[in-house]
Amino acid sequence: MTIASVLVVVIQLVFAVAVTPVLIGVMRTTRARLEGRVGGGIGQPWRDLRKLLSKEPTRAPGSTLVLTLAPILLVASSLLLCALIPLASTLALASVPGDLFVVVSVLLVGTVALALLGLESGSAFGGMGSSRHMVIAALVEPTVLLSIYALSVPAGTSALAAIVQARRADPASLLNPVSLLAIFALVVVVIAETGRLPVDNPSTHLELTMIHEAMILESGGRDLGWLELGSWLRLTALLGLVANLAMPWGIGQDAAPLTLLMGIGAITVKVLVLGAVLAAAEVFIAKLRLFRVPELLAGSFVLAFLSVSASYLVF
Repeated sequence: MTIASVLVVVIQLVFAVAVTPVLIGVMRTTRARLEGRVGGGIGQPWRDLRKLLSKEPTRAPGSTLVLTLAPILLVASSLLLCALIPLASTLALASVPGDLFVVVSVLLVGTVALALLGLESGSAFGGMGSSRHMVIAALVEPTVLLSIYALSVPAGTSALAAIVQARRADPASLLNPVSLLAIFALVVVVIAETGRLPVDNPSTHLELTMIHEAMILESGGRDLGWLELGSWLRLTALLGLVANLAMPWGIGQDAAPLTLLMGIGAITVKVLVLGAVLAAAEVFIAKLRLFRVPELLAGSFVLAFLSVSASYLVF
């Protein structure tokens, strides 16, 4: 573990915490303007987060440590996700490699924490949300593994930093069928994993349709603030991963100040643009019925499987 790699991790964490509320503000503002509303502005998520973190949480009598530890575990796993994924630079920690299987395991930790939180309340809505959440997770995780594995075949490694470096060194590989199928499958996975339309509606509170909101329905104050921040950080990390796999330009390869500055600028632009495009697309699509969601995720799994099969034929 070198000082340079530690510096890269610290800068990526600072970037993630700073840009995540801005990303959510951009997405909400984009959707509001396209729907003919004014919206709260780009800075509203910062204000909401500051207000929630300043309030004492309200916990029901008889609640266990799950209600306290689950929000912290979600934030911790999301921060670790931002540290492992190459966002601003491909310089990775030697002792904690950003391996594909490690990243998926860390992603699953936050997923399980949310599910346990929904079950902790003992309410019907919380259990329903946790059940739906785990069903989607069971369909999403294999697709993540297959889609990124397909991109790892030409690189010869499952380390995300090495995969991004290999794709940056070979621009022709960005437009081949393997890459296009894998990236499209990964986009569907990100939408499902972060609870965006058409899988889930992040702005609804209807009991029969919500998934994410059902699990955090009993949380409030500081606990709710950590849950919101953890969920937003997961969105930033996954959008950053998709952006750097699909468009690896601008990402640095060392810890030089100018290189890191360019890397931070590039990933900021890419993440904000992807977030705005995702929010704009949500205006024109409707939420799928719950029983149609597995069909969408099964389709993404098929695309990921085809990309793996094609990778052995192309390369």
